[in-house]
Amino acid sequence: MDEGFYEEYFRIEDRHWWFVGRRRIILSVLAQQTLSRPDGAEPEILDLGCGTGTMLGHLRAFGTVRGIDADERAVAFCQARGEERVELLESNRLPLPDDSLDLVTALDVLEHIEDDRGALAEIARVLRPGGTLLATVPAYRWMWGPQDEISHHYRRYVRDELTGKIEASGLRLRRATYFNTLLLPAVATVRLAHRLRPPREIRSDFRFTRDGAVNRALAAVFASEARLLARGDLPAGVSIMAVAGTPPA
Repeated sequence: MDEGFYEEYFRIEDRHWWFVGRRRIILSVLAQQTLSRPDGAEPEILDLGCGTGTMLGHLRAFGTVRGIDADERAVAFCQARGEERVELLESNRLPLPDDSLDLVTALDVLEHIEDDRGALAEIARVLRPGGTLLATVPAYRWMWGPQDEISHHYRRYVRDELTGKIEASGLRLRRATYFNTLLLPAVATVRLAHRLRPPREIRSDFRFTRDGAVNRALAAVFASEARLLARGDLPAGVSIMAVAGTPPA
């Protein structure tokens, strides 16, 4: 990511509407998964590409959590939060043995990785039989914008592309759905306007919304999709979520 982006994440991740809404949806979907282990031990969880670490604390509701990120700045911000089980990823291979994890979250991570197929294969390697992957990615190439440039994305996805790569890794798909659906028209309008008339300065999308009533309202709208997703998948959205797993033993 661009210099200073992690600092921005660190400042806003606990309260910006996009993070708040996405977090509530992810935790709701995880609560519907069976993460308990047959031996009764606490599930082992990895947040891959953990960023500045806010999600680590929330994932502890489901088991023992560790974080890995490929950027030294991200690891430093996690440590500033008091997160000790965070390490730097220094190669394409996860520093974990085969069949060692019960849950891997990859939350808006795969689009940062040139070899996303290789990353999914690594996730499949470290998951125990019956383990779970929950991944989120940005949707639609036509929505490419300054945020993608700042974030150093390689791609945006459509659902079939993501599910095809997940299944090619050996993981079994449980569900795949678009989300951030209710706000898609507004977000798409802003993105397309920027393409037609590029701003003079490339700015993060997160800077368009400040703390206050609008931010809280957007968070509430976004988070409300947790109820919709509990009933079924959504046909379109700014993002895509996939839940997959390894075959049981």
